[in-house]
Amino acid sequence: MELTLSTSPAKLTLDPACQPELTLRLNLTKLTLDPARQPELSLSPRLAELTLESTCHPEMSLSPGPAELTLDPQHQAKEIPVPKLAELTLEPVHCRPELLSACADLINDQWPRSRASRLHSLGQSSDAFPLCLMLLSPQPTPGAAPIVVGHARLSRVLDHPHSLLVETVVVARALRGRGFGRRLMEGLETFARARGFRRLHLTTHDQIYFYAHLGYQLGEPVQGLVFTNRRLPTTVLRAFSKPPCPQPPCKGPILAAQVVPKSSKGLHLPPPPPLPQSLTTPLPPSPEPLPQNQLETRHRDLKGCPIFWMEKDI
Repeated sequence: MELTLSTSPAKLTLDPACQPELTLRLNLTKLTLDPARQPELSLSPRLAELTLESTCHPEMSLSPGPAELTLDPQHQAKEIPVPKLAELTLEPVHCRPELLSACADLINDQWPRSRASRLHSLGQSSDAFPLCLMLLSPQPTPGAAPIVVGHARLSRVLDHPHSLLVETVVVARALRGRGFGRRLMEGLETFARARGFRRLHLTTHDQIYFYAHLGYQLGEPVQGLVFTNRRLPTTVLRAFSKPPCPQPPCKGPILAAQVVPKSSKGLHLPPPPPLPQSLTTPLPPSPEPLPQNQLETRHRDLKGCPIFWMEKDI
């Protein structure tokens, strides 16, 4: 049976025992079926959206518009509810090895990298630092594994025994702007404070105001320790963390007072050309570095992009 609608009906009730094929024409904007017998079916003007309010309706095909649109209510995707901030927990990744893969996917979604390399890096997490922490949300289904919604890495800081460097801070894209980043940073402070640390350091390119609202202030660069070993003296780590000492500047008078060589026949060679101005005159003192503020910084990362160092006493 085929039913053709040429006007804009307000309501149409069909016999559930006989499911017809509906052909919609002209300016049909909404088709409502009797809720006692059939679920409500809402159609946008161009048949671009189809909403079913029941899971007991049989398969239905609509034409024309789309060539064919088939919906199976049993296979419709279920929307995952947004987790509550009070239900979130912070746990080390090495304590939940079953979540290692999900944590790697979360980080790689923000900073793509070899999956094997990412898993190896996360696998180095330990209580001796570096330590990777996950922000977890319980699954709505009882007994299911929690969802990884955030991550951050903590490392020891050279010459600062009571400080930690915060790196790789990331929150799932679908949950950003809802307070999960703040919850993650507050959890890091509680975690670090409980272990005797008193200051956190971090770097950022474009999240200056976010961290400023959390109490962070602009600071100086620090050196994070990738690994710690009690048998390795700190002086060795300090030596490798500093750039090599620059060569002392050349002194103009010494270079100018050179002995003019003579040829084997006793003839004087022409005098050498004068030294460049930069070598004969002392270099002017370098100006004081500009103070770091919200608009400019003298620090750069390995790619040459501006980077802001920030710190907070906890």
